[in-house]
Amino acid sequence: MKHNYDYDVIAIGAGSGGLSVVERAVSYGQKCAVVERGKVGGTCVNVGCVPKKIMWFGANLAHSIEDAKSYGFSVSNNGFDWAKLVEKREAYIDGINHWYHGYLKDLGIDELTGDARFVDPHTLEIDGQHYSANHIVIATGTSPTLPAIPGAEHAITSDGFFAMGAQPKQVAMIGSGYIAVELAGVLNSLGTDVTMYLRKSHVLGEFDSLLKTTLFDALQKSGVTLKTNTQITGITQDNGLLNVNDDQGDIQSGFDQVIYAVGRNPDHVGLDIENSGVEVNQHGYIPCDLFQNTNQPHIFALGDITGRAPLTPVAIAAGRRLADRLYDGQTDRHVDYQNIATVVFSHPPIGTVGLTEEQAKKKHGDEIKIYQTDFSAMYNSISGHAVPTAMKLVCSGENEVVIGCHVIGPGVDEMLQGFSVAIRMGATKKDFDDTIAIHPTSSEELVTMR
Repeated sequence: MKHNYDYDVIAIGAGSGGLSVVERAVSYGQKCAVVERGKVGGTCVNVGCVPKKIMWFGANLAHSIEDAKSYGFSVSNNGFDWAKLVEKREAYIDGINHWYHGYLKDLGIDELTGDARFVDPHTLEIDGQHYSANHIVIATGTSPTLPAIPGAEHAITSDGFFAMGAQPKQVAMIGSGYIAVELAGVLNSLGTDVTMYLRKSHVLGEFDSLLKTTLFDALQKSGVTLKTNTQITGITQDNGLLNVNDDQGDIQSGFDQVIYAVGRNPDHVGLDIENSGVEVNQHGYIPCDLFQNTNQPHIFALGDITGRAPLTPVAIAAGRRLADRLYDGQTDRHVDYQNIATVVFSHPPIGTVGLTEEQAKKKHGDEIKIYQTDFSAMYNSISGHAVPTAMKLVCSGENEVVIGCHVIGPGVDEMLQGFSVAIRMGATKKDFDDTIAIHPTSSEELVTMR
């Protein structure tokens, strides 16, 4: 039985994943629409990786000004204008938003603005209008978490960080993951007094031990106060400033902001997902297989809402591959969730791909061999600004296949991409060793380690 649907595919959520699937689908001749209740581009463009990277660039410039003295320049830091940087950042993001609207129009993709809810498995209601589709893609992402503690209303999340019009003097950063260490590094570098509250004794929980230890030490040496094995029990306000109570019985006062970066929740509030028949797991995420299939044969999920590899490039890849499979006959097209490279824009930055040493030992036992080094990059040896660089290769088997690469230090965010290609292709330690080094660079250490 043939149905006359309004669209071939509707994507719910105009973030990286939703945009990618309709962009690729329309190139195959499909009639497409994307639904968005907020700004086009989703979290990454508006309150995530893009504005964060701009703030990170600004923080790096603060270090560069200090370093310039050691290189013979007579310069001084005459002050930092937070509002000016925010103004430039938001203008850049507004430009991206504006470009997206024109881009979607040129492609013939309809923008449906408003809150979507399922009426039935093939039909959405958006601001009172009904729209049907043969295929529906749920790409609604996640939203930041605030804890259920007394005074939580006084705190902000990463969304609130990007809404700050003025630089805080003193900040309590709650969390130890990507977002926490990135925002803490930015604020500290730009002159804010930062105290981090860590639930455990380290940062970046599942990362390789070399990265966790090196970044922890670097944060401390840079002036960030680290309160380990500590959880916040309450927040109070006093004369416009915030006091933080913790489970150690301590009270620290005088904070301008308390920022929570303790995780994100799947965002399908108001979607009436039960009307679609799509299953949701106990944590609120939508389970799907490697092909982005949900339990409903015509409804798919991708991006952070699936709870798997919550990274912008993963959502983009999943969206494009889904469209390739559905509309171009590439029946086995899907994301390979192994060896996904990622970067943490901390100070210093981190790059990682493949298995950690700890994971490799569990999987391969005595078959693994570790190559590791640490040093100070040439730039920092001259600048006098002590920044660590450390690298680790995790190898497995008689041929020493490289199954993990973990790096921290200036420039590693840019050097990792090429090495991740090599690892995905099955490169061995001998392949690394036989590669002529580029000298003098930090990356040459990855092909000269013994």
